[in-house]
Amino acid sequence: MATAKNKTHDPEQDLVPAAAAAQVAAAPSGEANAAQVNLQIHLRKIPLLANLSEEEMTRVKADLRVRAFNKRDVVLQKGAPGDSLLFLLSGSLQVVDVTEDGRAIGLRMLKPGDFFGEIAVINGSLRSASVVALSGGLLALLPRNTALHLFAHSPSVANQMLRFLAEKVQRDSEFRALLSIHNTSRRIYTFIELLKQQKEGNVHVVENLPTHQDIANMINTSRETVTRTLMALAQQGIIEKGTHRLVIVKPEALQKLAQG
Repeated sequence: MATAKNKTHDPEQDLVPAAAAAQVAAAPSGEANAAQVNLQIHLRKIPLLANLSEEEMTRVKADLRVRAFNKRDVVLQKGAPGDSLLFLLSGSLQVVDVTEDGRAIGLRMLKPGDFFGEIAVINGSLRSASVVALSGGLLALLPRNTALHLFAHSPSVANQMLRFLAEKVQRDSEFRALLSIHNTSRRIYTFIELLKQQKEGNVHVVENLPTHQDIANMINTSRETVTRTLMALAQQGIIEKGTHRLVIVKPEALQKLAQG
């Protein structure tokens, strides 16, 4: 997994006006008006921005900047100023912290539509963790002043932010409880329980599954232990493994294992 020792992007590097970035991704005609419409539709797929008024969306579009990142880039550096709220438009990112002995500890995964860097924006403080790229993708940066304006004046954004922060506190509490489990296999079972989602048809899945090494770093164990444990679950018919995806075939059995 990438660590904070990897190449770090200059926040100004590769920045382009949001409309221009959308124009690149638009149809071959590349007409400016079509590009702006394409961007607006795309931004409304981001949950935090979905219910903005037209006036608020216009301000966001004017201030938003988009840049590309490559696999293993450090897109956000711990200790950097909290000068923008960040949105993941495409690709995969991981929030990490680095221990005193130089080990990178994964904190959480980010998927398209997620935002991050909100604490430093709200407090005007420095970034408390780094974010590294697990793949190439696109990132959008909204200046701190614009983000604070939305937090204060947009009810939909304020409500979603409150809900997000409450869920984050709960998730962090669950993760701390996970790390206190002494049995390594139970930590892995519980980690899968935290990641799983229930889809239509009562199907339980883990999408965008981290690599075995990333899981090991997150829950303080070895990659070999993660591989061995997941293989055992598959052999017992409890899970089915795909590419970066798990299907929980027997969710009750997994829950029982996690509870010891």
